[in-house]
Amino acid sequence: MIDVVHDMQDVFRKLLHSMSRPGEISTIKPTTSQTNGWDCNEATYLTILTLLDAEVSFHIVSNKHKNVEKQIAEYTFARNVSIVEADFVIVLQGTEEQEILESMEKCKIGNLLDPQYAATWIFENERITKEGNLFLSGPGIQQQTTIQLDVTEPIIQARNERIKEFPLGIDMILTDATSQVACIPRTTKVVRNGGIQ
Repeated sequence: MIDVVHDMQDVFRKLLHSMSRPGEISTIKPTTSQTNGWDCNEATYLTILTLLDAEVSFHIVSNKHKNVEKQIAEYTFARNVSIVEADFVIVLQGTEEQEILESMEKCKIGNLLDPQYAATWIFENERITKEGNLFLSGPGIQQQTTIQLDVTEPIIQARNERIKEFPLGIDMILTDATSQVACIPRTTKVVRNGGIQ
């Protein structure tokens, strides 16, 4: 079993670091590798255990992952709810693009009085790399940085539409199969194959 207190504190620190420095990649691994048979990558598993509890709700975009839904509810006591209510939206590998686009259109983005009541997306990738075709700029980034993700152009465009009315928007935590994590908060501008816009 993982050392819950030590490992979750370490994961939380790295997630905070990544959220304050968009596009910067961190590695998160437990003291003892053990995902308890979850149908997701280790970084996703650790992120879920760190951030979800009985006070929050979640939604898995694809209905192909009923086993993971059950495991999250049992381990964290978080509530499994519809996409329009979810505090955390989880996209596991193999989820269809159309399902993601429809969910992104419906998810919470907060309101002007309470912008913090927005969804945080936990988005699985096969591999996150530093040099890529997505250009990030904004707070926490010196001029511009790049990142490579398994995220299609329509999904990037849909994400950009949801953050147009700042401080409303969504925050994204990106995980991959090599235990890496990176974040793209709502304050970050993301463009493909181009400079700062």
